[in-house]
Amino acid sequence: MNVYAFITPLVLILLIAEILVCLKQKNGYYNFQDTVANLATGIGNQCINLAVALFVYNFYNWLYQFAPWQIEAKWYNLILLLILQDFIFYWFHRTGHSINIFWAAHGPHHSSEEMNLSVGIRASFTQRLFQFLFFDWILVLMGFSPELVYSMAAVHLFLAYWHHTRLIKRMGWFEKWFVTPSHHRVHHGVNTQYIDKNFSEFLIIWDKWFGTFEEEDEEICYGVTHPPRTWDPIAINLQYWKQLWEDAVAAPNWWDKIRLWFMPTGWRPPGVGEHLPRQGYTLAEQVKYQSSPMTESSGYLLLQLAAGLLFMFFTINQGFPFNGWERLIMSLAIFVMIIAWGGILQSKPWAKSLEAFRLVTMSVLFLSVLERHNMIEWTGWTVIFTALWCGGSILWLSMKMARAEAKETAMA
Repeated sequence: MNVYAFITPLVLILLIAEILVCLKQKNGYYNFQDTVANLATGIGNQCINLAVALFVYNFYNWLYQFAPWQIEAKWYNLILLLILQDFIFYWFHRTGHSINIFWAAHGPHHSSEEMNLSVGIRASFTQRLFQFLFFDWILVLMGFSPELVYSMAAVHLFLAYWHHTRLIKRMGWFEKWFVTPSHHRVHHGVNTQYIDKNFSEFLIIWDKWFGTFEEEDEEICYGVTHPPRTWDPIAINLQYWKQLWEDAVAAPNWWDKIRLWFMPTGWRPPGVGEHLPRQGYTLAEQVKYQSSPMTESSGYLLLQLAAGLLFMFFTINQGFPFNGWERLIMSLAIFVMIIAWGGILQSKPWAKSLEAFRLVTMSVLFLSVLERHNMIEWTGWTVIFTALWCGGSILWLSMKMARAEAKETAMA
Protein backbone atom coordinates (compact mmCIF):
# COMPACT_ATOMS: atom_id res chain seq x y z
CA MET A 1 0.00 0.00 0.00
CA ASN A 2 1.39 3.40 -1.05
CA VAL A 3 0.47 5.87 1.69
CA TYR A 4 1.30 8.76 -0.63
CA ALA A 5 -1.71 7.84 -2.74
CA PHE A 6 -3.95 8.63 0.26
CA ILE A 7 -2.20 11.84 1.26
CA THR A 8 -2.26 13.29 -2.26
CA PRO A 9 -6.02 14.14 -2.26
CA LEU A 10 -5.64 15.99 1.06
CA VAL A 11 -2.71 17.97 -0.33
CA LEU A 12 -4.72 18.93 -3.41
CA ILE A 13 -7.73 20.03 -1.35
CA LEU A 14 -5.57 22.37 0.74
CA LEU A 15 -3.84 23.66 -2.38
CA ILE A 16 -7.09 24.44 -4.20
CA ALA A 17 -8.49 26.14 -1.08
CA GLU A 18 -5.42 28.40 -0.80
CA ILE A 19 -5.51 29.25 -4.52
CA LEU A 20 -9.16 30.29 -4.22
CA VAL A 21 -8.41 32.47 -1.19
CA CYS A 22 -5.46 34.10 -2.96
CA LEU A 23 -7.55 34.76 -6.07
CA LYS A 24 -10.24 36.35 -3.95
CA GLN A 25 -7.69 38.51 -2.10
CA LYS A 26 -5.77 39.28 -5.31
CA ASN A 27 -2.54 39.13 -3.28
CA GLY A 28 -0.32 37.85 -6.11
CA TYR A 29 1.02 34.93 -4.11
CA TYR A 30 0.60 32.56 -7.07
CA ASN A 31 2.46 32.80 -10.36
CA PHE A 32 0.77 30.57 -12.96
CA GLN A 33 3.96 29.29 -14.61
CA ASP A 34 5.67 28.64 -11.29
CA THR A 35 2.60 26.81 -10.00
CA VAL A 36 2.40 24.53 -13.04
CA ALA A 37 6.13 23.79 -12.74
CA ASN A 38 5.64 22.96 -9.05
CA LEU A 39 2.72 20.63 -9.74
CA ALA A 40 4.53 18.98 -12.65
CA THR A 41 7.53 18.37 -10.39
CA GLY A 42 5.24 16.89 -7.74
CA ILE A 43 3.60 14.56 -10.25
CA GLY A 44 6.99 13.28 -11.38
CA ASN A 45 8.11 12.92 -7.79
CA GLN A 46 5.16 10.67 -6.96
CA CYS A 47 6.35 8.21 -9.58
CA ILE A 48 9.84 8.26 -8.06
CA ASN A 49 8.30 7.63 -4.63
CA LEU A 50 6.73 4.47 -6.00
CA ALA A 51 10.19 3.08 -6.81
CA VAL A 52 11.55 4.35 -3.49
CA ALA A 53 8.80 2.46 -1.67
CA LEU A 54 9.88 -0.79 -3.32
CA PHE A 55 13.49 -0.14 -2.32
CA VAL A 56 12.53 0.76 1.25
CA TYR A 57 10.45 -2.33 1.85
CA ASN A 58 13.11 -4.65 0.41
CA PHE A 59 16.11 -3.06 2.12
CA TYR A 60 14.36 -2.27 5.39
CA ASN A 61 12.75 -5.72 5.63
CA TRP A 62 16.23 -7.23 5.40
CA LEU A 63 17.58 -4.73 7.93
CA TYR A 64 14.72 -5.28 10.35
CA GLN A 65 16.00 -8.74 11.29
CA PHE A 66 18.96 -7.12 13.05
CA ALA A 67 16.80 -4.99 15.36
CA PRO A 68 17.24 -6.14 18.99
CA TRP A 69 13.47 -5.99 19.53
CA GLN A 70 10.25 -5.12 17.72
CA ILE A 71 8.27 -2.08 18.84
CA GLU A 72 4.50 -2.48 18.66
CA ALA A 73 2.31 0.06 16.86
CA LYS A 74 0.79 1.48 20.05
CA TRP A 75 -0.31 5.14 20.08
CA TYR A 76 2.48 6.18 22.46
CA ASN A 77 5.05 4.39 20.32
CA LEU A 78 3.75 6.22 17.25
CA ILE A 79 4.22 9.54 19.02
CA LEU A 80 7.74 8.48 19.98
CA LEU A 81 8.42 7.48 16.36
CA LEU A 82 7.20 10.88 15.12
CA ILE A 83 9.50 12.72 17.54
CA LEU A 84 12.48 10.51 16.69
CA GLN A 85 11.85 10.88 12.97
CA ASP A 86 11.56 14.63 13.37
CA PHE A 87 14.90 14.72 15.18
CA ILE A 88 16.60 12.57 12.55
CA PHE A 89 15.04 14.63 9.77
CA TYR A 90 16.44 17.81 11.30
CA TRP A 91 19.96 16.45 10.79
CA PHE A 92 19.13 15.08 7.36
CA HIS A 93 17.71 18.47 6.38
CA ARG A 94 20.72 20.28 7.80
CA THR A 95 23.05 17.94 5.92
CA GLY A 96 21.08 18.72 2.78
CA HIS A 97 22.24 22.33 3.06
CA SER A 98 25.82 21.51 4.03
CA ILE A 99 27.24 18.90 1.61
CA ASN A 100 27.33 19.11 -2.18
CA ILE A 101 25.66 15.81 -3.03
CA PHE A 102 22.94 16.26 -0.42
CA TRP A 103 22.21 19.79 -1.64
CA ALA A 104 21.87 18.36 -5.15
CA ALA A 105 19.19 16.06 -3.74
CA HIS A 106 17.43 18.79 -1.75
CA GLY A 107 18.02 22.08 -3.57
CA PRO A 108 15.26 21.75 -6.21
CA HIS A 109 12.66 22.17 -3.46
CA HIS A 110 14.08 25.62 -2.71
CA SER A 111 14.32 26.77 -6.32
CA SER A 112 10.87 28.38 -6.52
CA GLU A 113 10.90 32.15 -6.23
CA GLU A 114 7.41 32.14 -4.72
CA MET A 115 6.02 30.85 -1.42
CA ASN A 116 2.69 29.03 -1.40
CA LEU A 117 1.36 25.52 -0.93
CA SER A 118 2.31 24.52 -4.48
CA VAL A 119 5.96 25.05 -3.45
CA GLY A 120 5.43 22.27 -0.89
CA ILE A 121 4.74 19.98 -3.85
CA ARG A 122 7.93 21.03 -5.65
CA ALA A 123 9.77 18.05 -4.18
CA SER A 124 13.17 16.88 -5.36
CA PHE A 125 13.14 13.59 -7.24
CA THR A 126 15.99 12.23 -5.11
CA GLN A 127 15.40 13.62 -1.62
CA ARG A 128 13.20 10.79 -0.32
CA LEU A 129 15.70 8.19 -1.55
CA PHE A 130 18.51 9.98 0.29
CA GLN A 131 16.39 10.23 3.42
CA PHE A 132 15.60 6.52 3.54
CA LEU A 133 19.04 5.39 2.37
CA PHE A 134 21.21 7.49 4.67
CA PHE A 135 19.11 8.39 7.73
CA ASP A 136 15.76 6.68 8.40
CA TRP A 137 17.25 3.18 8.52
CA ILE A 138 18.31 4.04 12.08
CA LEU A 139 14.65 3.84 13.10
CA VAL A 140 14.35 0.31 11.71
CA LEU A 141 17.36 -0.82 13.76
CA MET A 142 15.68 0.72 16.81
CA GLY A 143 12.83 -1.75 16.34
CA PHE A 144 10.20 0.13 14.33
CA SER A 145 8.86 -1.91 11.42
CA PRO A 146 9.57 -0.81 7.84
CA GLU A 147 5.85 -0.22 7.32
CA LEU A 148 5.68 2.11 10.32
CA VAL A 149 8.82 4.02 9.31
CA TYR A 150 7.66 4.51 5.73
CA SER A 151 4.15 5.51 6.76
CA MET A 152 5.37 7.91 9.45
CA ALA A 153 7.70 9.54 6.92
CA ALA A 154 4.63 10.31 4.81
CA VAL A 155 2.75 11.68 7.82
CA HIS A 156 5.77 13.78 8.76
CA LEU A 157 5.93 15.10 5.21
CA PHE A 158 2.26 16.05 5.33
CA LEU A 159 2.70 17.81 8.68
CA ALA A 160 5.39 19.96 7.05
CA TYR A 161 3.34 20.70 3.93
CA TRP A 162 1.10 23.38 5.47
CA HIS A 163 4.15 25.47 6.40
CA HIS A 164 4.51 26.56 2.77
CA THR A 165 2.07 29.45 2.94
CA ARG A 166 2.08 33.22 3.31
CA LEU A 167 -1.56 33.41 4.36
CA ILE A 168 -0.84 32.42 7.97
CA LYS A 169 1.24 35.08 9.72
CA ARG A 170 2.40 34.61 13.33
CA MET A 171 0.92 32.03 15.73
CA GLY A 172 1.80 33.22 19.23
CA TRP A 173 2.66 30.60 21.86
CA PHE A 174 2.46 27.79 19.28
CA GLU A 175 5.70 29.03 17.73
CA LYS A 176 7.65 28.31 20.92
CA TRP A 177 7.44 24.57 20.35
CA PHE A 178 6.18 23.82 16.85
CA VAL A 179 7.27 24.79 13.35
CA THR A 180 4.93 27.35 11.81
CA PRO A 181 4.69 28.98 8.37
CA SER A 182 6.64 31.95 9.73
CA HIS A 183 9.54 29.67 10.68
CA HIS A 184 9.52 27.86 7.35
CA ARG A 185 9.27 31.04 5.31
CA VAL A 186 12.58 32.00 6.88
CA HIS A 187 14.03 28.65 5.82
CA HIS A 188 13.13 29.36 2.18
CA GLY A 189 14.60 32.86 2.27
CA VAL A 190 17.78 33.88 0.46
CA ASN A 191 18.23 37.01 2.56
CA THR A 192 21.70 36.79 4.09
CA GLN A 193 20.45 36.30 7.66
CA TYR A 194 17.96 33.59 6.58
CA ILE A 195 20.27 31.26 4.63
CA ASP A 196 20.63 27.83 6.27
CA LYS A 197 18.23 28.54 9.14
CA ASN A 198 15.16 26.78 10.61
CA PHE A 199 15.73 23.20 9.45
CA SER A 200 13.05 21.73 11.75
CA GLU A 201 9.85 20.35 10.23
CA PHE A 202 7.59 19.59 13.20
CA LEU A 203 9.24 20.71 16.47
CA ILE A 204 11.13 24.01 16.27
CA ILE A 205 13.06 23.13 19.44
CA TRP A 206 15.80 21.40 17.42
CA ASP A 207 16.77 24.68 15.75
CA LYS A 208 16.68 26.52 19.07
CA TRP A 209 18.82 23.89 20.77
CA PHE A 210 21.41 23.53 17.99
CA GLY A 211 21.84 27.19 17.05
CA THR A 212 20.11 27.37 13.66
CA PHE A 213 16.99 29.32 14.65
CA GLU A 214 16.08 32.66 13.08
CA GLU A 215 12.99 34.82 13.57
CA GLU A 216 11.08 36.23 10.62
CA ASP A 217 11.95 39.91 10.53
CA GLU A 218 13.04 41.42 7.19
CA GLU A 219 10.69 40.80 4.26
CA ILE A 220 11.66 37.45 2.80
CA CYS A 221 13.09 36.92 -0.67
CA TYR A 222 12.41 33.36 -1.83
CA GLY A 223 14.52 31.10 -4.02
CA VAL A 224 18.12 29.91 -4.24
CA THR A 225 21.36 31.82 -4.66
CA HIS A 226 21.84 30.31 -8.14
CA PRO A 227 18.33 30.12 -9.69
CA PRO A 228 17.70 27.47 -12.39
CA ARG A 229 15.93 30.00 -14.69
CA THR A 230 13.59 27.42 -16.22
CA TRP A 231 10.16 25.84 -15.77
CA ASP A 232 11.34 22.40 -16.89
CA PRO A 233 11.01 20.03 -13.89
CA ILE A 234 13.82 17.81 -15.17
CA ALA A 235 16.23 20.73 -15.58
CA ILE A 236 15.23 22.06 -12.15
CA ASN A 237 16.07 18.73 -10.56
CA LEU A 238 19.30 18.14 -12.48
CA GLN A 239 20.75 21.67 -12.21
CA TYR A 240 23.17 21.06 -9.34
CA TRP A 241 23.80 17.42 -10.25
CA LYS A 242 24.91 18.67 -13.69
CA GLN A 243 27.21 21.25 -12.09
CA LEU A 244 28.81 18.61 -9.86
CA TRP A 245 29.28 16.18 -12.73
CA GLU A 246 30.86 18.78 -14.98
CA ASP A 247 33.21 19.82 -12.17
CA ALA A 248 34.13 16.19 -11.49
CA VAL A 249 34.94 15.59 -15.17
CA ALA A 250 36.96 18.81 -15.40
CA ALA A 251 38.89 18.28 -12.16
CA PRO A 252 42.55 17.48 -12.99
CA ASN A 253 43.08 15.48 -9.79
CA TRP A 254 41.37 12.13 -9.21
CA TRP A 255 41.03 12.75 -5.49
CA ASP A 256 39.19 16.00 -6.24
CA LYS A 257 36.85 14.16 -8.61
CA ILE A 258 35.77 11.96 -5.69
CA ARG A 259 35.79 14.30 -2.73
CA LEU A 260 33.92 17.02 -4.65
CA TRP A 261 30.62 15.26 -3.97
CA PHE A 262 31.15 15.24 -0.20
CA MET A 263 32.66 18.68 0.28
CA PRO A 264 30.77 21.67 1.74
CA THR A 265 28.06 23.15 -0.46
CA GLY A 266 29.51 25.23 -3.29
CA TRP A 267 33.04 23.81 -3.08
CA ARG A 268 34.71 23.34 -6.47
CA PRO A 269 38.04 21.60 -7.24
CA PRO A 270 41.20 23.70 -7.69
CA GLY A 271 41.77 24.56 -11.33
CA VAL A 272 38.09 24.23 -12.25
CA GLY A 273 36.58 27.48 -11.08
CA GLU A 274 35.73 29.67 -8.16
CA HIS A 275 33.67 28.27 -5.31
CA LEU A 276 29.94 28.91 -5.53
CA PRO A 277 29.31 30.93 -2.36
CA ARG A 278 25.72 31.10 -1.18
CA GLN A 279 25.58 34.88 -1.01
CA GLY A 280 22.20 36.25 -0.05
CA TYR A 281 20.17 38.99 -1.65
CA THR A 282 17.01 40.90 -0.82
CA LEU A 283 13.64 41.21 -2.49
CA ALA A 284 14.66 44.58 -3.91
CA GLU A 285 17.65 42.95 -5.62
CA GLN A 286 15.81 39.91 -6.95
CA VAL A 287 14.97 39.57 -10.64
CA LYS A 288 12.44 36.74 -10.90
CA TYR A 289 12.55 34.40 -13.86
CA GLN A 290 9.90 35.11 -16.49
CA SER A 291 9.07 33.58 -19.85
CA SER A 292 6.45 33.87 -22.56
CA PRO A 293 4.21 30.78 -22.61
CA MET A 294 2.33 29.59 -25.67
CA THR A 295 -0.59 31.84 -26.53
CA GLU A 296 -3.73 31.07 -24.53
CA SER A 297 -2.14 27.98 -22.99
CA SER A 298 -3.30 28.59 -19.41
CA GLY A 299 -6.72 26.96 -19.75
CA TYR A 300 -5.26 24.11 -21.75
CA LEU A 301 -2.61 23.36 -19.12
CA LEU A 302 -5.16 23.45 -16.31
CA LEU A 303 -7.22 20.77 -18.08
CA GLN A 304 -4.11 18.72 -18.81
CA LEU A 305 -3.08 19.00 -15.16
CA ALA A 306 -6.38 17.43 -14.15
CA ALA A 307 -5.89 14.61 -16.65
CA GLY A 308 -2.26 14.20 -15.60
CA LEU A 309 -3.23 13.86 -11.95
CA LEU A 310 -5.74 11.16 -12.88
CA PHE A 311 -3.10 9.27 -14.87
CA MET A 312 -0.69 9.62 -11.94
CA PHE A 313 -3.33 8.23 -9.57
CA PHE A 314 -3.65 5.08 -11.67
CA THR A 315 0.14 4.81 -11.92
CA ILE A 316 1.01 5.00 -8.22
CA ASN A 317 -2.05 3.44 -6.60
CA GLN A 318 -1.07 -0.10 -5.72
CA GLY A 319 -4.71 -1.01 -5.33
CA PHE A 320 -4.74 -1.53 -9.09
CA PRO A 321 -3.36 -4.86 -10.38
CA PHE A 322 -0.67 -3.35 -12.62
CA ASN A 323 2.75 -5.00 -12.72
CA GLY A 324 6.09 -3.28 -12.28
CA TRP A 325 6.83 -2.93 -15.99
CA GLU A 326 3.46 -1.34 -16.65
CA ARG A 327 3.97 1.18 -13.84
CA LEU A 328 7.48 1.92 -15.10
CA ILE A 329 6.27 2.64 -18.64
CA MET A 330 3.41 4.76 -17.30
CA SER A 331 5.90 6.68 -15.15
CA LEU A 332 8.14 7.32 -18.15
CA ALA A 333 5.13 8.67 -20.03
CA ILE A 334 4.47 11.03 -17.11
CA PHE A 335 8.02 12.38 -17.34
CA VAL A 336 7.55 13.05 -21.06
CA MET A 337 4.33 14.89 -20.13
CA ILE A 338 5.94 17.22 -17.61
CA ILE A 339 8.82 17.96 -19.99
CA ALA A 340 6.28 18.96 -22.63
CA TRP A 341 4.50 21.23 -20.15
CA GLY A 342 7.79 22.94 -19.34
CA GLY A 343 8.27 23.52 -23.06
CA ILE A 344 4.78 25.03 -23.42
CA LEU A 345 5.44 27.39 -20.52
CA GLN A 346 8.57 28.63 -22.29
CA SER A 347 7.24 28.53 -25.89
CA LYS A 348 9.86 26.01 -26.97
CA PRO A 349 9.58 25.14 -30.71
CA TRP A 350 9.47 21.40 -29.95
CA ALA A 351 6.82 21.63 -27.22
CA LYS A 352 3.70 21.18 -29.39
CA SER A 353 5.08 18.17 -31.24
CA LEU A 354 6.17 16.49 -27.99
CA GLU A 355 2.82 17.28 -26.39
CA ALA A 356 0.92 15.73 -29.32
CA PHE A 357 3.15 12.64 -29.18
CA ARG A 358 2.66 12.17 -25.46
CA LEU A 359 -1.13 12.67 -25.73
CA VAL A 360 -1.42 9.79 -28.18
CA THR A 361 1.09 7.63 -26.31
CA MET A 362 -0.48 8.14 -22.90
CA SER A 363 -4.00 7.56 -24.21
CA VAL A 364 -3.07 4.29 -25.92
CA LEU A 365 -1.01 3.19 -22.93
CA PHE A 366 -3.76 4.04 -20.45
CA LEU A 367 -6.43 2.14 -22.36
CA SER A 368 -4.18 -0.82 -23.13
CA VAL A 369 -3.21 -1.33 -19.49
CA LEU A 370 -6.80 -1.06 -18.27
CA GLU A 371 -8.05 -3.46 -20.96
CA ARG A 372 -5.25 -5.93 -20.22
CA HIS A 373 -6.54 -6.22 -16.66
CA ASN A 374 -10.19 -6.41 -17.76
CA MET A 375 -11.00 -3.02 -16.26
CA ILE A 376 -12.56 -1.66 -19.49
CA GLU A 377 -13.89 -2.82 -22.84
CA TRP A 378 -12.78 -1.33 -26.14
CA THR A 379 -16.37 -0.41 -26.93
CA GLY A 380 -17.00 1.27 -23.58
CA TRP A 381 -17.35 4.92 -22.59
CA THR A 382 -13.84 5.09 -21.14
CA VAL A 383 -12.36 4.47 -24.59
CA ILE A 384 -14.70 6.94 -26.25
CA PHE A 385 -14.04 9.68 -23.70
CA THR A 386 -10.25 9.13 -23.82
CA ALA A 387 -10.27 9.28 -27.63
CA LEU A 388 -12.29 12.50 -27.58
CA TRP A 389 -9.97 14.00 -24.97
CA CYS A 390 -6.87 13.09 -26.96
CA GLY A 391 -8.34 14.26 -30.27
CA GLY A 392 -9.64 17.51 -28.81
CA SER A 393 -6.29 18.28 -27.20
CA ILE A 394 -4.38 17.66 -30.43
CA LEU A 395 -6.92 19.76 -32.36
CA TRP A 396 -6.28 22.64 -29.94
CA LEU A 397 -2.54 22.29 -30.44
CA SER A 398 -2.94 22.22 -34.24
CA MET A 399 -5.11 25.34 -34.24
CA LYS A 400 -2.64 27.20 -32.04
CA MET A 401 0.26 26.10 -34.21
CA ALA A 402 -1.47 27.24 -37.38
CA ARG A 403 -2.43 30.57 -35.76
CA ALA A 404 1.13 31.16 -34.55
CA GLU A 405 2.57 30.36 -38.00
CA ALA A 406 0.06 32.69 -39.67
CA LYS A 407 0.98 35.48 -37.27
CA GLU A 408 4.69 35.00 -37.94
CA THR A 409 4.05 35.06 -41.70
CA ALA A 410 2.02 38.25 -41.40
CA MET A 411 4.75 39.94 -39.33
CA ALA A 412 7.39 38.92 -41.88
